[in-house]
Amino acid sequence: MRGTVEPQSDAQVFQAERPRLTGLAYRMLGSMADAEDVVSEAWLRFSAATPGTVARPAAWLTTVTSRLAIDRIRAQQRRREDYVGPWLPEPVPTPGAASAVGRPPEDPAERAELSESLTLGFLVVLDHLGPTERAVFLLADVFGEPYDDIASAVGRSPEACRQIASRARRRVREERGASHAADEALLTDLVTAIGMGDVQGLISLLADEVVLTSDGGADRHAARRPVVGVDRVARFLVNLGARVPAGAVLGIEEVNSAPALVVRAPSGDIVLTADGDASGRVCAVRMVLNPDKLGGLDRHPDLA
Repeated sequence: MRGTVEPQSDAQVFQAERPRLTGLAYRMLGSMADAEDVVSEAWLRFSAATPGTVARPAAWLTTVTSRLAIDRIRAQQRRREDYVGPWLPEPVPTPGAASAVGRPPEDPAERAELSESLTLGFLVVLDHLGPTERAVFLLADVFGEPYDDIASAVGRSPEACRQIASRARRRVREERGASHAADEALLTDLVTAIGMGDVQGLISLLADEVVLTSDGGADRHAARRPVVGVDRVARFLVNLGARVPAGAVLGIEEVNSAPALVVRAPSGDIVLTADGDASGRVCAVRMVLNPDKLGGLDRHPDLA
């Protein structure tokens, strides 16, 4: 006689869904603290629901998390008006992250796409989408949710969601282009040239229209506007390398599912990531120096 399968408790259901919900909220918000707040609020609402009224817990939690994240984006936009300098997403260590959204992706291309959707370059593009557009695109293209469920989450019809997803997909494709997170070999070459103060070596690695963006917030010195062009970016990076303080610990680590240079120093940490173009040269450099965004570098959040 087969044993009976005990139904899962609300807490067990939520814990099973938590990495996916956190991954969704983080991609929408670019902030792990905000993402965790949203997911915690979703849990409070789930645990307070009348027993037996939630027929499909995963879909219910996705809907609530999406709506809370949309509200949080609108609050973020008001805070951004006072932000000093360029804004970049919070870097998140991701060894082994993006390994499961409902189930582990079996297709290597699907796994690569899921990891790419966590990179800082991809999150910067997502940040250019409106709140609803961002939610629909992520739910449809990254998390593979059916359009009926997406419609419930954002309060639009399924057909409207298909149209929103199509527009968002086209915009992401246009802005992201052929760029992709730099692999470890390209990033290592870039870091080596910076460390050697090799301007010509850097110029050979950088695309002509390369853009460097640095986010220091209000408390760290950083370029207040993007640095554009191969010569200016090369000299900026050489000057930066010359100012790395004694005692700093440098290493290439996996951050946002891509290699990143992580500098740990008493004066403040730095995370540097790069994107490569179709020719294999660096087309974008992003540096996060804001201490408010670097407190979680030694954490390993459980997110899909």
